Amino acid sequence: MKTDAQTLHKKIALIQWLSTLEDDVVIDKLIQFRKSETADWWSAVSDEEKASVEQGIADVRNKKLSAHSTARKLYEKWL
Repeated sequence: MKTDAQTLHKKIALIQWLSTLEDDVVIDKLIQFRKSETADWWSAVSDEEKASVEQGIADVRNKKLSAHSTARKLYEKWL
């Protein structure tokens, strides 16, 4: 497990590298990567996944809920 000091050291090293970077292609790729990391997840999921989320929201609104213990029993092999 990384410590906060290790993470800070990595960030500082990255900032130093970025400050000296002159390759526009690499800079553009890094900007695209940053944009993709901050993009809204909703646009990245399938229509089937969106429908499932929307159904879940509708179930909550209609108070069609199951107990947590019931869900754990049902899905315990994947947990």
